[in-house]
Amino acid sequence: MITVPHVVRGETIQGGDVEHGSGEARFATPKLDLEQLVWSRLEPGPAFDVPLAEIIELLVATGAAVRDDAGGVLAEALEENARTNPLDRGVLERQYETLSAIFDGDRLRFQVERELGGADLVDGWRPVHVPDGRRCALRAFPPRLVHVMAGNSPGVAAGTIARGALTKGVHLLKLPSNDLFTVTALLRIMAALAPGHPLVQSFSAVYWRGGDEDVESVLFRPQFFDKLVAWGGESAIRSAVRYIGPGFELVAFDPKSSISLIGREAFASEDALADAASRAAVDATWLNQQACVASRFMYVEGTTDDADRFCAALLPELGVDRFAASAIGPSLPSALREDIEALRTLEPIYRLFGSFDARGIVIRSDEPVDFHPDAQVVHVVPVDSLVDAVRFANVSTQTVGVYPTDRTVEVRDGLASAGTQRVVSLGRAGTMPPGLAHDGFIPLHRFMRWVNEEGDQA
Repeated sequence: MITVPHVVRGETIQGGDVEHGSGEARFATPKLDLEQLVWSRLEPGPAFDVPLAEIIELLVATGAAVRDDAGGVLAEALEENARTNPLDRGVLERQYETLSAIFDGDRLRFQVERELGGADLVDGWRPVHVPDGRRCALRAFPPRLVHVMAGNSPGVAAGTIARGALTKGVHLLKLPSNDLFTVTALLRIMAALAPGHPLVQSFSAVYWRGGDEDVESVLFRPQFFDKLVAWGGESAIRSAVRYIGPGFELVAFDPKSSISLIGREAFASEDALADAASRAAVDATWLNQQACVASRFMYVEGTTDDADRFCAALLPELGVDRFAASAIGPSLPSALREDIEALRTLEPIYRLFGSFDARGIVIRSDEPVDFHPDAQVVHVVPVDSLVDAVRFANVSTQTVGVYPTDRTVEVRDGLASAGTQRVVSLGRAGTMPPGLAHDGFIPLHRFMRWVNEEGDQA
């Protein structure tokens, strides 16, 4: 039985009072004390009045401690996570090695400047002179947030802590069942650095079964929290929506899918084709295709023969160990395997490259398949032009990788109009810079409570 610790207001809570899951997926957690998971609105949160410079200083120190891991807390979390997380151990190890970078000081200050407009708005009230002459002020006030976290990447844990800390608010983090250990390990490292610090006291991280009304009907209330920050699939978002009402807002990192657009320049030479295929494979296999940024459909500007050449070049690139992917991917779900098998009888309308060896499969046809490619499966569709491929983007399209980079100019407005949130150079889908939009909004800006002070005329 795996035992999962909780962190409540900076204190580590051990125990196996409550069992969850079944079979090999069973684990136990401490019993929840719901009163300890909320903060009274009659008094400010612990870090509301702590200067942002001090908070960033502690985050930077946390990053250094994460990198060194002198106490072995992160190493222990990795061992436990490798037993329960669907990602390959090698991918997890490489992800853990980069967690400290999320707490880089320049990165954090850039986030504050770009997403909030400056530290002064977080630390206090910025004077504003409005057109009618009144003296007013504006503050990005620290929020009270409950986070329903995703576990498909350890980076989500580090990013959630960093963003939460920069708001100076109070935060309740619901542990995801597919990553039960990363966020608590990071919080424990921070607590060891600065026991009792107001920022440390501002975080709690616990597990309950998603959708548990006995827990969520108590916690998801405006008297305790301003907003619910929800990551995850459609069922998780729909479950969260039930509790949204006046005074309790939803900030949703919705379930998304991503695509790639490959221009005819990829066929200018064998080197160009190899470059495009390698870049496309990086995007397709990011976190073994378990991330929203992972490309599943690729639209190739050219003939059917051109598309087949691209498929043949792409296939061996899928089965390669990379920073965020393993050569052997996850097993195909049985329903997906049946869908793919059925296509073999429809050649040449559909052509399949690869086999069921978990090293990737590429499908080529003139129209997208009506099922969801997954587990290192990519569908390639030839198009007359990249502009023509824009029609395949919609509001559920998060990222579009484009090759070559200079072709993004001709498609970016059309993709944005269709609902796309990111347009990137092919091969860069997984490297999302801080301080920019995420899923169509500016995260820190949405997290904060924006409050006016409106006075008399000067």
